[in-house]
Amino acid sequence: MIQKQFPLYLALLLLFTFSAQAQKKSYIQSLDEPNHWVDSVLHKLSKRHKIAQLFFVRAHTNKGQAFEDSVGHVIRKEWIGGLVFFQGGPGRQAILTNKYQALAHTPLLIAADGEWGLGMRLDSTISYPYQMALGAIQDKELIYKMGLEIAKDYKRIGVQMNFAPDADINNNPKNPIINYRSFGENRYNVALKAAAYMKGMQDGGLLVTLKHFPGHGDTDVDSHYDLPQLKFTKARLDSLEIYPFRELIREGAAGVMIAHMNIPSLDNTPNLPSTLSKPIVTGLLKEELGFRGLIVTDAMEMKGVVKNFKDGQADLMAVIAGNDILELSENSKRAIKLVRNAVREGKISIDRIDESVRKILLAKYWAGVYKRDTVNTQHVGTDVNRPESMALLQQLADASMTVLNGVGGIKALTPEKRTAIISLGTLGVTVFQRELGSFYKNSVYFSLDKNANANAVAKVVKELGMFDQVIIGIHDTRTRPGNGMELSGDVKMLIRDMAAKNAVFALFGNPYNLAGLPGIEKSKSLVVGYQKEDYMQKAAAEVIENLKIATGRLPVTVNSFFQYNSGL
Repeated sequence: MIQKQFPLYLALLLLFTFSAQAQKKSYIQSLDEPNHWVDSVLHKLSKRHKIAQLFFVRAHTNKGQAFEDSVGHVIRKEWIGGLVFFQGGPGRQAILTNKYQALAHTPLLIAADGEWGLGMRLDSTISYPYQMALGAIQDKELIYKMGLEIAKDYKRIGVQMNFAPDADINNNPKNPIINYRSFGENRYNVALKAAAYMKGMQDGGLLVTLKHFPGHGDTDVDSHYDLPQLKFTKARLDSLEIYPFRELIREGAAGVMIAHMNIPSLDNTPNLPSTLSKPIVTGLLKEELGFRGLIVTDAMEMKGVVKNFKDGQADLMAVIAGNDILELSENSKRAIKLVRNAVREGKISIDRIDESVRKILLAKYWAGVYKRDTVNTQHVGTDVNRPESMALLQQLADASMTVLNGVGGIKALTPEKRTAIISLGTLGVTVFQRELGSFYKNSVYFSLDKNANANAVAKVVKELGMFDQVIIGIHDTRTRPGNGMELSGDVKMLIRDMAAKNAVFALFGNPYNLAGLPGIEKSKSLVVGYQKEDYMQKAAAEVIENLKIATGRLPVTVNSFFQYNSGL
């Protein structure tokens, strides 16, 4: 009898577990409920320690013992609210997180900047495709699943908050800082894909942070180095840049990050970054858009904010503007003192500080860090490199493949013919070539470096007369797939000539680079792979082998030949 009932018991247990997970209130919903833990902690904190909760400092596991100890000293002495982890490794970060949490008087909220997952910062971990590639995907459920997997990864190493997704609309091809980090140029596509990613992470128990409000997509200045200016009208900003933020706020986003940009139509104070603007942070985001969650500054050490507001002035102004979390102050001790003096002088009310501290403490409660559980430091590397994550990675790559100029060239390829498989931009045999070579058995590999001269190109061209069909991969080998991919004039001429001779192409780089390859629009088939990684090369090879159908659509307009939403 017991054996017969056990499956029913197990089913009921699982049903209860899933029901409990489904019923967990979102962070935004929990803001309306009383919380004894939050109230008790808030009541015990002094004014200085309350102010310190607003500050999150930088942490690394690749900078040596002295740096690690200096962060520990700040945690112990200043009572800061949290950390933002950068470069290092997952196992080392789990160990160091336990050490730092043990030093903290109030549990730390641990954050990271992981737009494409752990691999954005940590070695030996998975990097999911950049958002430009995700913008090409038509199945948003895959992006939702990616959000769930990323939440598992971060929670496994003791991180409760991810500074993602990027909700910027990249409608400026020359943007030096957003670009491939954006889902694309169309506001609806950006909002749809960002929402799927956001919901996946939040359903997985991770706090998210939309960025960079009110929209960093149409700039040509990197705010790490200077202050960009948006000269658009409020009507334009409201209808375009702000659109994804408004939609995702309605859908329950836990956090929003403010960009360092000067926007005269929203605040005409000269050289004032949006981070320090009360009309933008409080007036627009909190009051007009009704955002109630965590407001996070972009890094306060960036030149875009400290260039014109030095010696801690920027930190003080950021608090007055209405930000809850100040990320990476140049000097948190100095900033805490300045804010404390402002409270004493009546320039900031303690109620204003309490408002932010309550939200931060509630985030700690919602994410579970208040329990003071230590991170399991065993098998961390294995746990964040799960087989299901690797399978999803390939699914995302497959779904992003975008075929421009039709499939005429691909359909004409046959496995029996003599095939030349060329890689441009890199020496050595690529994954793309090996994958194709296993299918096109009668094939030969050729490689040309990005700086190949006329003689090197001529040697390859001389050989091509022996082949019936030619497949060319164009590889951007840089770590980040931005604009300005370097190819010599002779290599570009080869691309132009082969496009006119029915070669099939695959680009493993930012699609904006197609504008710098005149003549490639004449090719019968061009597969866009978006970035250099092996999984993209494998996906493109299977499309060319007619084993998979490309369903991706171009998320940006490159030029008159390659426009937004192009693809099969």
